[in-house]
Amino acid sequence: MQSEKQTDPRSKALAINLDNSRYGTFAEIGAGQEVVRWFFRVGGAAGTIAKSISAYAMKVSDAIYGTCSRYVCRERLQSMLDYEQRLNKERLTDGQGHNTAFFTFADTVSARNYKGTNECHGWMGIKFQAHPRDEDNQIIIHVRMLDESNSQQQEALGIVGVNLVYGACFLSHNPKKLVESLLDGLNTHRIEIDMIEFKGIEFRNVDSRLMSLELVRLGLSNAAMFGPNGEVMQPSEALYKKPIIVERGSFRPVMHVNLDMVRCAEEEFSKMPEMADEEPITIMELTMRNLLATGEIDYYDFLARADILAECGKTVMISNFFEYYRLAAYLSGFSKKTIGIVMGAHSLAELFNEKYYTNLAGGILESFGRLFKNEVKLFIYPFKDPKSNELTLLNNLPLPGNIKHLYSHLVDRGNIRSLENYNPDILHIFSRDILKKIQEGDPSWEEMTPQEVAKVIKTRRYFGYVPEKFNANQ
Repeated sequence: MQSEKQTDPRSKALAINLDNSRYGTFAEIGAGQEVVRWFFRVGGAAGTIAKSISAYAMKVSDAIYGTCSRYVCRERLQSMLDYEQRLNKERLTDGQGHNTAFFTFADTVSARNYKGTNECHGWMGIKFQAHPRDEDNQIIIHVRMLDESNSQQQEALGIVGVNLVYGACFLSHNPKKLVESLLDGLNTHRIEIDMIEFKGIEFRNVDSRLMSLELVRLGLSNAAMFGPNGEVMQPSEALYKKPIIVERGSFRPVMHVNLDMVRCAEEEFSKMPEMADEEPITIMELTMRNLLATGEIDYYDFLARADILAECGKTVMISNFFEYYRLAAYLSGFSKKTIGIVMGAHSLAELFNEKYYTNLAGGILESFGRLFKNEVKLFIYPFKDPKSNELTLLNNLPLPGNIKHLYSHLVDRGNIRSLENYNPDILHIFSRDILKKIQEGDPSWEEMTPQEVAKVIKTRRYFGYVPEKFNANQ
């Protein structure tokens, strides 16, 4: 096996060219032949490249790969990968298929245009056999180019493309290391990778949700998303021009209150005139700070939360946005429709704590100016004090005197809204109490969570659930 220590694009491309067991096609749309250029430049390309193609003209691209609504999209990339890999097998298997593993690398990219007015992003992927005559595997990524000039963006694209091909050829046995290697020779100031998906027999034990988590943990992306079916989602495509409802939480585990908060927000959204005929996308957000609360990520614990949210039919986002204004700015980059952030009254009080904004020149005023710059509204769910049973609502939120005028102004403007249609019978439920009851063998915890959540916890023994404890307490 080739050494895993190669980190620069030149040595990686040469290593692939010198590997006689790999042979394939490079198909690139937009931004030039940036990836295949490395393989031609380092020498020995004849042993690696069966074909190089660049279909710039839309009519030519359509004639080869079929029509498509957009040219820089996942659908176009998939058609390129499927078409070119099929041709590889049809044309090359009889002659060299017994000792050669075929691959197709493809990308469709929109680099910075002359006026600098376009979205600079692209889809990249590789479809490949790990061994001769093996089934195909596939890795797809979505990249955002952050350099200022077209030439710099092209250079960065070439490097990340080489890294992807090298990873598929030599690191497919270690997907975490493969993900880490994608920005070799680059940094997160130049390229962001906000989506990655693994498919195929070589990755049958790989959970793409964990790989999404790795993207955020490593700083390759500020956020990653996946749907209720576990499929990885690309944020800009999932959120494009849609109203958004997002609830931040630990979801450890999901309880009645979490789902009631979302229900209330969705009902409140439907009453707003600007939401007529609009269907918001609802997101349950986990922050890296929450996942790193104990110092290290517990991957099993993360999957427990992800599985439970999936059972509830929810879309999940993992983000690096501790500050709500950063979350709002990120979401506003994909949609100019209303964004509703759902939180409890206790969390709202924390939001007005000035200690969180000492890093901003304008302090708390700058923070809220950024937060409400676009169509963002906070929907507030009541908090019930477990000792006094007193409800905290918008009209009795405990705030320092110097903050009250700012708070009143935001409430009067409608930036902060109360959720009135809540279920008062569940306000006493807290996730920490559920966890304690699960670990102590107290069966009353099941009444505090939705049935589907309780079923998953018991079936998969999440959060320390041990059936024997419950049997002993009966």
